[in-house]
Amino acid sequence: MKKETQGTLKRLTDKLYGGLNMSWLNVILFAVGTAVLTAVFLILPLFKNTSFERMGVYLEAWIFFAVLIMANCKKPLESALKVFVFFLVSQPLIYLIQVPFSSMGWGLFGFYKYWFIWTLLTFPMAFAGWYITKKNWLSVLIFLPVLAFLAYTGYGCAAACVKRFPRQLFAALFCFGQVLVYVYVFFSDRKQKLLGLLVPALAVAVLALRTQRVEFNVTMFLPNDPVLTEDAVITVEDPELATVSVASTGEDSMVRVQANRYGTTGMVIRDGDNEYHYTLEIYEDDGGHSQIDIKEK
Repeated sequence: MKKETQGTLKRLTDKLYGGLNMSWLNVILFAVGTAVLTAVFLILPLFKNTSFERMGVYLEAWIFFAVLIMANCKKPLESALKVFVFFLVSQPLIYLIQVPFSSMGWGLFGFYKYWFIWTLLTFPMAFAGWYITKKNWLSVLIFLPVLAFLAYTGYGCAAACVKRFPRQLFAALFCFGQVLVYVYVFFSDRKQKLLGLLVPALAVAVLALRTQRVEFNVTMFLPNDPVLTEDAVITVEDPELATVSVASTGEDSMVRVQANRYGTTGMVIRDGDNEYHYTLEIYEDDGGHSQIDIKEK
């Protein structure tokens, strides 16, 4: 029974990571399909604060898709081009589908900048990443940072799950599952596999031992969409809670918030003769996610 199970797993992983037809048509269809699915997860209230909503916000699902494409390409340049086009099609399409259903309308595309940067980075990353198919020590070197990131993310999801079971359970299992699958498929001997498991374990240990702090930054639109200029100056009453800076000016003015801990404070933006007063709140939502809310006073 054990050998039969191992044989089934081997056939499945061989098919997924090397046996799929990753033609240009299939890459485009794959991009459209994942975009539609992600938009559905973001639009329908049913998926709010669930593991599935994370697909539109975080990277773990897109790492899975990228590795799938890379492993089914014949050359590094093919890998780079196809992963790049996959992201170039899927990411803006996610926002485009959401536009009719969002109160922000076309303003949603203000958040696309983050994903556009990642899209540009996919070309060199997928070019180098193709060498995971060699299943040697170069594969190990390429994969270790990815495995550490997935383990780190999985632990965060697991911690959120413990607080509000079963939310984020699937996300935690998905992240840890990717670590195990990648080590099984792409690491060829016991030393490599041991290292492939040890590094993610250390990443989890570091996160578990850290002082619980909020450390994340986001770009946000302001209430009522004020038009800021280069002269805008932002003052936060409690700078230890968060720092806020101007991320973009003009019609699509946004601010960047670097959060350090949970709490509420006041914030003032002075821009020439204009002065805007806000309340800045940093909190953990029911899904265990850190959130930032800016309200006009």
